[in-house]
Amino acid sequence: MSNLKQLAEITRLPILTVYQALEGQASVTAAVRQQVQTAATSLDYTLNITIRDVAALADVSVGTVSHVLNGNTRTRPETRQRVLQAINDLNYRPNSMARGLKSNHTRLIGYGWHKTEDPGRPNALLDRFLYDMAQAAEAWGYHILTFAQPSQISLKRYDELIQTTRIDGLVLTDINYHDERVRYLLKSGVPFVAFGHTNEDWDFPSVEVDGRLGMKLAVEHLIARGHERIGLLCWPEGMRIGDVRVQGYIDVLAAAGIPLYKPWIVRIRNSVDHAFLATQQLLAAHPRPTAIACTNDVMALGVKRYLNQIGLEAGIDVAITGYDDTPIAELVELTSIRQPIDMVAAKVIEILIGEIEGKPVPRRNILLEPTLVVRASSRTQR
Repeated sequence: MSNLKQLAEITRLPILTVYQALEGQASVTAAVRQQVQTAATSLDYTLNITIRDVAALADVSVGTVSHVLNGNTRTRPETRQRVLQAINDLNYRPNSMARGLKSNHTRLIGYGWHKTEDPGRPNALLDRFLYDMAQAAEAWGYHILTFAQPSQISLKRYDELIQTTRIDGLVLTDINYHDERVRYLLKSGVPFVAFGHTNEDWDFPSVEVDGRLGMKLAVEHLIARGHERIGLLCWPEGMRIGDVRVQGYIDVLAAAGIPLYKPWIVRIRNSVDHAFLATQQLLAAHPRPTAIACTNDVMALGVKRYLNQIGLEAGIDVAITGYDDTPIAELVELTSIRQPIDMVAAKVIEILIGEIEGKPVPRRNILLEPTLVVRASSRTQR
């Protein structure tokens, strides 16, 4: 049976160019497309990318490609990257059904969505996380199966998926203290990885971004700009991710010798409207804060909206910082904390594949560092 490598040898062209010519891609000239098509006709070849084509383009053995597709962690990183690049370049789609039957895996990873507090404003951070996670999973030969989750404490959909053996593993987000989903999955024995952690004494694989450090970076930046009266908008007490960020705020003030003024810490639901009202409350305080740090970008938008309404300018009259560096932050020139979501997604999938295939990675709990992105909303020196 003919293949791309034979066509490349006959036409004296690179394998990738041959593929692009047969695909009719505009990057290949008409003369080259005709040359390749003539050779393909002489060999009675019809474009059908196989694992052998991937191996030829990556300059590795078929066995090495198979190892990469099956998540073998012993493959050298540079070799694995070369194989993944060849898979992407050739748009190779392995026969996942046949592989699933052979390995007794569905090659599906479950991920549950639940309602946000502000239905009109989807969670941009988790949207990006899902996209990056899907990309990472496909590189390993897996796919993401999303499902509606009525609430964080509902276990019905998880139980249905597990009982019907429709998934190989699960990814969890929005982890909170004593999370019932984590408790349930630990008892069930189903492989899972969480974006975030919960009780320190619960042992399960997770990837987390250091929220305490992120808020410290934001507040240290405000102090460096000359602010000492710094307000904070955060989620209600008892939400783990919020509590961690609040602690970062408290730590920085203590380290800088700035007294903690509790009226400047306002806990609200996660919506622009609630942040708008909270900003009104903060700016009515005596003395009022000259800067407001927010535990996410949604709240920062509410702050900015209120400032605009009363004729004050963000970064001039009141400094603002957000958190998550969502696309809207760049649009409105909002200083924010950027989480390495692409890295989170890649690590989550890498760890989960190891759990699914019985080859646990050495580090099952990873803490990544966020970075500060400075924009006009906090740039002005006092």
